[in-house]
Amino acid sequence: MTTFYLRGRQALMLVCATLALNLAACSSTPKGSETAEAETAGDPRDPLESINRPIWTFNWEYADKYFLKPASKAYTGYTPQFLRSGLLNMAENLDEPSSAVNNLLQGKFSDAGQATGRFVLNSTVGLLGFFDPASDFGWQRREEEFGEVLGHYGVGDGPYIMLPALGPSSARDEVGDFVDRYYWPLAVIDFWPNIARNLVIALETREQLSSQEQLINQSLDSYEFVKNAYFQNVAFRVYDGNPPVEVNDEEEAELDEYLDEFDDL
Repeated sequence: MTTFYLRGRQALMLVCATLALNLAACSSTPKGSETAEAETAGDPRDPLESINRPIWTFNWEYADKYFLKPASKAYTGYTPQFLRSGLLNMAENLDEPSSAVNNLLQGKFSDAGQATGRFVLNSTVGLLGFFDPASDFGWQRREEEFGEVLGHYGVGDGPYIMLPALGPSSARDEVGDFVDRYYWPLAVIDFWPNIARNLVIALETREQLSSQEQLINQSLDSYEFVKNAYFQNVAFRVYDGNPPVEVNDEEEAELDEYLDEFDDL
């Protein structure tokens, strides 16, 4: 049986728009494009920048502009709301078993049980996930990927990767996605049903977050904007919304030197 698996996270605008939301309140835009290039030159997270940048241009200027955005508007404009909600619920319900296992691997037993309960209840009473009765019990959906499991145990992101038509990723997330594709029931779903499932997720997310695209369009360096947002979003997910505060060693050393001089006065 031919199988196909693609995380909705990797759909181009699903990723980009989600990242834009997470960055809106905490990201600062460089004062000029030259400054941005200088500050990000030699970014150790992005050794493939010379390849990634042209791919990003293709993704944003062509794949999204001429396919994903108009397709999303057409889908959400002509599909009845109740049908859209049901299809999205069904698509997301298939992620619950993988979330349960990934939570279990991190020792999050309560979240693992909740994901299991959501899948069982929604797949039965909810008619294969078309309805979401689990939410009525306060069991909210919390997707957990194997890439987050790796991050939980200290595995680094690895090189940043811009995937053609799919968007931002990293070596760790790609390994995580490779593992996730073998979770049941996604591993036994054929090619076209998986394509349809991920397309529904991508189209819905693109429409829901369409207003946030201005954050990318107005940035002086959209590539850096999305890259920084991607890593912030990954850290947010790995640490369950409480990422550690990153300290710039050089700035900290300068501050310590300044304080030492002040104490000597």
